[in-house]
Amino acid sequence: MIIARCLLLACLVLGLAACGGGSSGGSSSPAPEPVPTPVPDPDPDPDPDPPPPSVTLLTGMEAASRLASRATFGMNLAGIEEINALGEEAWIERQFAEPIGYHDPIVTELELRQEAGDLAPIEAEVEQIQFVFRRMAWWHQTVTAQDQLRQRVAYALSQIMVVSDNLDDLVLYPHSLSDYYDTLLQHSFGNFRDLLRAVTLHPAMGVYLSHLGNALADPEANRFPDENYAREVMQLFTIGLYELNVDGSEQLDDEGRLIATYDNDDIREFARVFTGLNFGESTGPWGRRLPNFRAPMQMFQAYHDPGEKVLLRGQVVPAGQSGMQDIEDALDNLFEHPNVGPFIGRQLIQRLVMSNPSPAYVQRVAEAFNGTGGGERGDMRAVIRAILLDPEARALPDVEGNTGKLREPLLRAVAPVRQLNVSSPDGFYANSGFGVQQTIGQHPLSAPSVFNFYLPGHSPLGDIAAAGLVAPEFQITNSTTVVSVSNLLDGAVLEGRWNDLPVPPFLPARADLGEYLAVADDAQALLDRIDLVMAYGTLSDATRESILSSIEVIEDLEIRVRAALYLVLVSPDQAVEL
Repeated sequence: MIIARCLLLACLVLGLAACGGGSSGGSSSPAPEPVPTPVPDPDPDPDPDPPPPSVTLLTGMEAASRLASRATFGMNLAGIEEINALGEEAWIERQFAEPIGYHDPIVTELELRQEAGDLAPIEAEVEQIQFVFRRMAWWHQTVTAQDQLRQRVAYALSQIMVVSDNLDDLVLYPHSLSDYYDTLLQHSFGNFRDLLRAVTLHPAMGVYLSHLGNALADPEANRFPDENYAREVMQLFTIGLYELNVDGSEQLDDEGRLIATYDNDDIREFARVFTGLNFGESTGPWGRRLPNFRAPMQMFQAYHDPGEKVLLRGQVVPAGQSGMQDIEDALDNLFEHPNVGPFIGRQLIQRLVMSNPSPAYVQRVAEAFNGTGGGERGDMRAVIRAILLDPEARALPDVEGNTGKLREPLLRAVAPVRQLNVSSPDGFYANSGFGVQQTIGQHPLSAPSVFNFYLPGHSPLGDIAAAGLVAPEFQITNSTTVVSVSNLLDGAVLEGRWNDLPVPPFLPARADLGEYLAVADDAQALLDRIDLVMAYGTLSDATRESILSSIEVIEDLEIRVRAALYLVLVSPDQAVEL
């Protein structure tokens, strides 16, 4: 069964009872069962690079619109025209050069406005408004920042290297998550090794996965290093559970069994590495350091395990090194593991392009990560280019192929804000995201566990699972959430409720429908424009006929535009990206 047809059918029927489940409810997971077999050559000669497939590429405005759908949170007609004029490669390079749209300075600005009394009216409406500042910063930058590709890549990384405000210790400090998100932004176009180090030392991650304040063992006191981060940095952030080939397929031993990448002994060794870290640029003794979420964690040598550690693939960290040198060696050990390229590359493909990339596609992205051909290992720009510009990514949309992915609810909610030029007269898009989260059950940095809102390997029961395919976003998609997304879009597009904090000093945001009203007297032309911007021309004949018959009878042009926009946005064709 073809995945695109499966996705469309599921959206049409809303018979999604089997789409839930599959996630763990905790913030950690057990190690894989060790497999008592000889470890294969850790650096097998890779197969020759497969040649890029011979495919017909999508071109013109439709190709530009599809890139915008994948590489941004949404783009208006003018932005799509710019991509088309520049070319996809040149637009990506221009995005690499855009200044970073940081979030944390906005939190600081909001704090200053609060101290000045500027937010007094809204404080009467929103309890403990300072705890909402990081959410407000995310929404404002997401819908206004010019570095759209970086913002979208950072969001993808936030779904892999998860921290969450479901932990009260992070909610209480407004800068904890905004600074963490800025760390992802800062390293989105850098080197993965630097990203891994920054995430490891960020106090928000230290609190969330409990390696902040992690001290060396004291058996007499029955105290042993916390293993949480040691486990998840391997399982989720770098190498995954099982040894992989460069194309992302799982290696098997001589008896046809999967080969575990690590076992419980490895977790314990890495846990010993991540001891001695606590809040940096702070005051107070080890056990009572004042929280500072805007500086990397600091190493306290007296609390670090100084002994020898044996890491993956037999690497030995000698006794007596400094704690930070131990961490650097451990991060190098993970970074150099051959799994990282295919493991991280495949997940980024899933977040940006398609749920089921071919092994050849994964290999080309992994080779970009590995620096094959003379590049730098871990170069995120090379990885992003490889993902977005791969021939399989640029091929004509094919409902008969195993391509495509379901748009996650948050992306369906955010995209129209940018596509319809939504803005506020005061220049600040004031949104807390609580309304969105309560409606669709999803919000950035609010996942229920370190496993995000859905797993990359989730496969809903039915035709998709039977075909051996995955559809991760279906883990949070069912008949209830489909209706919830439709209701959210109804309130925005039809009723004009674009932000949830239209309280002084903030003002209600409004959409600019001018580019659609300009062609609204021709229902066919109106639908063509909406189809281009919001679905890059992939609406089926049946969907177009249904929408046209509905809007042609509407004489009021603004109502016609809003109705057409809404019907496209809630259509199954638009819900599935091909």
